Amino acid sequence: MSSIFAKRMETLGTETAFEVLAKARALEKQGKDIVHLEIGEPDFDTPKNIKEAAVKAINAGYTHYGPSAGLPDFRETIAQYVSKTRGIKAEADEVVVTPGAKPIMFFSILALVNPGDEVLYPNPGFPIYESMINFVDAKPVPIPLPEENDFRLEPEFIKRHVTKKTKLIILNYPENPTGGIVTKEDLKVIADCIADRDDVFVLADEIYSRIIYEGKHESIASLPGMKDKTILLDGFSKTYAMTGWRLGYGVMRKDIAQKVAQLMTNSNSCTCSFTQMAGIEALKGPQTEPEKMVAEFKKRREVIVSGLNDIKGITCKKPHGAFYVFPNIKGTGMDCRKLGDHLLYNAGVAALAGTCFGKYGEDHLRLSFANSVENIQKALDRIAKGLQKR
Repeated sequence: MSSIFAKRMETLGTETAFEVLAKARALEKQGKDIVHLEIGEPDFDTPKNIKEAAVKAINAGYTHYGPSAGLPDFRETIAQYVSKTRGIKAEADEVVVTPGAKPIMFFSILALVNPGDEVLYPNPGFPIYESMINFVDAKPVPIPLPEENDFRLEPEFIKRHVTKKTKLIILNYPENPTGGIVTKEDLKVIADCIADRDDVFVLADEIYSRIIYEGKHESIASLPGMKDKTILLDGFSKTYAMTGWRLGYGVMRKDIAQKVAQLMTNSNSCTCSFTQMAGIEALKGPQTEPEKMVAEFKKRREVIVSGLNDIKGITCKKPHGAFYVFPNIKGTGMDCRKLGDHLLYNAGVAALAGTCFGKYGEDHLRLSFANSVENIQKALDRIAKGLQKR
């Protein structure tokens, strides 16, 4: 019997964190206690001033359609924020607002990449990159992130693998799942290798740009000549604990922004209006709560890295940003997928196998430390005991 589904659906991947979360929730319904280290979601509440701004907007009538690219005042606010934080001159008509930041990946690849084009992307990396590259019948070219280099990409690798068929380079920093970062020098090498190519663009996924523990965030869009070659992706889910609000944006060349807005018209119509008004308050209002959250994440980072390194068979690098660790579990003698299942079903800890983030994630797990110190310590104890009881 032939499939009823379009062939392209065979190439579409998934985000395993939600699958593991569903399994963990099913175990909890059976009465089992699970420590959740699988999902990339801050455990903090959305700041009060942002919630109040949303309620005010609802009462003021922001409950109807808005422009596909976003409300003009919000686009202007984003342009001002990006201009200030990246040191570039961004304009409102270069901004497209989307329900979450993920559609910017989807739409950028749909708008720019043809079948047979090559797309470079980080591996291990956010799984939707590879999924979408395959979906449009392009060729995925994984950029390895060596553990011995603190999971920093090697710009010379990109330089060697940019070909006539290259259309897009995806960068993510701080990086999911490793917490790795890039330096300004790394970015300069990448920028130089595509400086004379008008047909190659960079999708800079900077969703974790405000969650950084050492140094400062560097954006490739800030480098000379790179603003018009970069699609900058950012959003509110991580920095402001607004995962369920679904609010993100892209900043890009005006002609690309028009095409991405057209894709918005054809898919979502527009992003929720009162959510956008809350976004204005998030960017313009006090930043104390996000700063407190990052300070707490930094404390948790110390606890989880130290604790993992104390477990026999596990070694763990200290991430420089985001809220994940990517420990090496080769010393346990277990396949990362089997270990992930073992920890979930036998130790009560939900974690993700490194291969959920690509083939170069082998021998690793991803653990989110967006959970309390108490729960992180509980998870560490369970992991240690679980490895002894195999």
